[in-house]
Amino acid sequence: MIDLVHHVIRLNADPSRVVVRPFHLAWQASGPDLERVQKLARDILALDPRTVRAELGVVLNDFEGRHWQIEKVFDDRYAEIEPRLGLNGQVVKRETRRLIGAYFCHEYSFSAAALMNPSVVRHPDQSGLPPGSVRILLSLRAVGEGHISTIAFREGIISAGRNLALLPQPPFATAAMLGKHRPDKPADTLSLYRHRESTISGMVIFPITEAQRNGLEDLRLVEFIRDSGKSEWIGTYTAYSGRDIRSELLRTRDFQDFTLTPIKGGAGRNKGMGLFPRKVDGQFLMIGRQDGKNLYLLRSDKIDEWDGGELLLEPKFPWELVQIGNCGAPIELDEGWLVLTHGVGAMRKYAIGAALLDKADPSRVIGRTPNPILSAADEDREGYVPNVVYTCGAIRVGDDLFLPYGVADSSVCFAFVAIKDILAAMA
Repeated sequence: MIDLVHHVIRLNADPSRVVVRPFHLAWQASGPDLERVQKLARDILALDPRTVRAELGVVLNDFEGRHWQIEKVFDDRYAEIEPRLGLNGQVVKRETRRLIGAYFCHEYSFSAAALMNPSVVRHPDQSGLPPGSVRILLSLRAVGEGHISTIAFREGIISAGRNLALLPQPPFATAAMLGKHRPDKPADTLSLYRHRESTISGMVIFPITEAQRNGLEDLRLVEFIRDSGKSEWIGTYTAYSGRDIRSELLRTRDFQDFTLTPIKGGAGRNKGMGLFPRKVDGQFLMIGRQDGKNLYLLRSDKIDEWDGGELLLEPKFPWELVQIGNCGAPIELDEGWLVLTHGVGAMRKYAIGAALLDKADPSRVIGRTPNPILSAADEDREGYVPNVVYTCGAIRVGDDLFLPYGVADSSVCFAFVAIKDILAAMA
């Protein structure tokens, strides 16, 4: 019997967490839509200065206290859409520019519908902590209006005695901003950055490209140790266009600057890829589900190009007979590579189990849990998608596994479990 210690902290969907986003009336507008955009701009320009000042005052009174530097947001939005407004060099006063910017923005509640599918890594900053403590960084899938998925973060500290404390969220949330393309990066790589006055816990990464239009789903973060011995934080996630999916990589060294890069090759057309935290025999390794049912081991000389794969695990036990998948990056132990898995059984009930792979040859399965470590309990079955427990990554803390997990695609819970108990339960 595996004994999980569940923490009292639980994170829920929160409609009060809002950011200012572009109102997509002007998003790639052309034809009749572009005329509508330009007509709106002409109508605002036709207002007398007193009316402009009064209307802008109403907007600021309604929203300034809910958002960080909202006037600058309006300025930036105006600058973004100005080329489409057909102004022919007309000089526009600052207050009118800001009012036009406000008309092309809207308030978006990024986690109003759900908060789910977390992963966890060591925080880049481990300074100032007492012995036995570790600062952590959670990634969360936040779902808002239109079922659009975004990536949110939350910082915390785990201390001795299986204690967990999450840092308070800042009063304002801000969207990660698009930076200039770096010439040393592929043309399809996006550069993003967090505003220097924004915290990691206050930042949200939104879809940007057409391939991401309907969401960035299920980020599986891992602290990857490069050949130099330095850490880089890398996550695989699913970009969803509303019709097609593909896997992409998020990479950062400090959670201040980020790159988002599509994964090339046949394996990139699937979801649920989990990167090993270091190279093995000079190659990058991934766990993936290439056929929607079984788990495969993938090898590559390039971190952003993946093909093929060899069959690693098939559904075997009743709780996973429909399909299995990975639950984040493998965790390196003295005994081997610990891989958390999810299984789907009767009535589409989800459960979380584990497998152990040989450290030198990860294609060799040493053992796996015949029974789940965690499954949907009676009190945790209800929600947006009932009977689901799911994680995108756990972390080793001392002799324990710290396991954040989503419940019913609605909320996030936390548990501690002794690693020796997981290994002892394996067949």
